[in-house]
Amino acid sequence: MKATFTPSTPGVHDRALLGDDDVDDADLAAMVADLWEVPSVDLLDSVAQTVDYDIPSILTGARTWVRGRADAGDGPRDFTFFVKRVHHWRHSPAFAFVPPEMGDWARSAVPWRAEVLLYGSDLADRLPAGLSVPRALRVDDRPDETAVLWLEVVEHSTEPWDRTTYVEAAGLLGRLSGGARVAEVADIDPLPWHIQYFVQGRIAQTVLPGLFDDATWQHELVAPHFSSMRAELTAVANHLDPLAEEFAAMPHRAAHGDACPNNLLRRTSGEGFTLIDYGFWRLQPVGFDLSQLVVGDIQIGRRDADDLPELAEACLTAYAAGLAAEGLDVPDAVLRRGHAVSLMLFNGLPSLPLELLAEAEQLAAAGELTDERRTAMDHWSRQRAAIARYALDVLARTNPA
Repeated sequence: MKATFTPSTPGVHDRALLGDDDVDDADLAAMVADLWEVPSVDLLDSVAQTVDYDIPSILTGARTWVRGRADAGDGPRDFTFFVKRVHHWRHSPAFAFVPPEMGDWARSAVPWRAEVLLYGSDLADRLPAGLSVPRALRVDDRPDETAVLWLEVVEHSTEPWDRTTYVEAAGLLGRLSGGARVAEVADIDPLPWHIQYFVQGRIAQTVLPGLFDDATWQHELVAPHFSSMRAELTAVANHLDPLAEEFAAMPHRAAHGDACPNNLLRRTSGEGFTLIDYGFWRLQPVGFDLSQLVVGDIQIGRRDADDLPELAEACLTAYAAGLAAEGLDVPDAVLRRGHAVSLMLFNGLPSLPLELLAEAEQLAAAGELTDERRTAMDHWSRQRAAIARYALDVLARTNPA
């Protein structure tokens, strides 16, 4: 999410893009003064622009840059805010695809309040050294289950991660999970959540129908890469309830909830990270955050899975060291099992590329499925299969039976 803008016009305020998310000029001036830590500013001009960001979220309604100039008494200076509207997922276009008979259940299945509440909390003061969060200049919490967050812009490195970066992040996530002060806000979201919400929703509705369909396994994007795992994945699918019960019974600690590299902004200094997009923050089994850390970029096609087992092992070791640094004694077997069960439920079974099959069908129908696109899809499916293979292996290896 690089902050690139159309320059504001001197003396003009054009924030119409924000609609109801906007504030008046006096409030914007007050936020700029707060950002700059000065008594007051004269607001000179401002403009709003949509953030160029291509990863959808059911909990995010809008992402907008607000940029302009103000004068605190020493001449015009530029300012920038990142404005994010978050909401209950009933406001998401995706909610329209929920079967009517499941509407009431679906409304209660996805918590969304954590990010709003955390930006209004002292989380920044509780995090271990090396982790930070953006500063919130304003949090507008609305009665219609939406909220608008006005956040400082975080400068960060856009360099690709290497193993050292992943290992550093894993260690800090371990410290986050083990930290006593972080634990005090781990359950800040009052909305209840249980793993069965995910099993009965995401897995049962979007994964299992395709997994149990013979046509899926015959598809050219699936057969070469997943067919050898069909029996194993089907066995896991038939064992979902006991696996979910095991997940629920595990020791739970604070978790970011979606700790993929995209949500851990690498500081420009090269050391430490800024946490963003923690709408799924809550208590989760110890080791939960390792899953998205090591496979998140593979899932969205940003990196290959060639070194996944080795990378995951290095991250597990670093995460354990982070827990220990916070004085938390977690047996190695418990940590590894927590990682294995979490990974299988949230990444292993969902790795079956059902959305790619649907996309390929649509492109083919429109005559737009080129050889280049087919090759890219095949490569992505192969990487997703590597996630499934790793998930199956660690689940079997850590099975207490």
